[in-house]
Amino acid sequence: MTSTPQTRSPRERYRDRTRAEIKEIAVRQLAAGGVEGVALLRIAREIGMSGPALYRYFASRDDLLAELVVDAYAAVAAEIQAVDTSAGGRTALHALATAFRGWAVAQPHLYLLIQGTPVPGFHAPDETVTHARAVLGPFLPLFAEGQPRRSLGPLLDEFSRWLRDDAMVAAWVEQWTGLPPEEPAAAVALTGAIAVWPQLHGTVSLESAGQFTGMGHRPTTLLAVQVDILADSFQLA
Repeated sequence: MTSTPQTRSPRERYRDRTRAEIKEIAVRQLAAGGVEGVALLRIAREIGMSGPALYRYFASRDDLLAELVVDAYAAVAAEIQAVDTSAGGRTALHALATAFRGWAVAQPHLYLLIQGTPVPGFHAPDETVTHARAVLGPFLPLFAEGQPRRSLGPLLDEFSRWLRDDAMVAAWVEQWTGLPPEEPAAAVALTGAIAVWPQLHGTVSLESAGQFTGMGHRPTTLLAVQVDILADSFQLA
């Protein structure tokens, strides 16, 4: 029988608190020194625990990083899903992009953790895909209303096939749009949501890494123009 929050034992509650404290310290280390600064033995010393004892909570640094990746995706998904998209179209697209950028630049250490591979050989947990799709989910209904220009044809064809061939992707699109995979608008929605991903990452990752320093533009202006270009491609009002 699975314990409910009300019936969890003192030992279970202590374990949850300790794991949360370990992750809080790891996030501070990440902010101070990047992934290389996350050290399990230093975390253990900070909370007054032996190294071997800490390994009862996280089997390795990669195990700890995997949970931080999932937590980061969950946090940005919550930010995105809290955005008011009732205006629809281009206005809502700008609002979602702004929210994504706002989360990333406020805590670049967490954004850069999920932007690529934190350390060589690191394998993100399978559930990472679900959390990443939760970030993109709110974009799907916006693009479902679009009318893609002819230049998007090759991409639309490929995503149409993906939608037909992958039941999990079809279920994800239908969850957010209400459209079954055979509806042409479902493929349009998928194409737009995936196309927006590199636009967001391209600008936000460069800004978070400080690559725009000394250049003659504001990152917010660049992102806004990129969003408008994408909206134009789908003829969003």
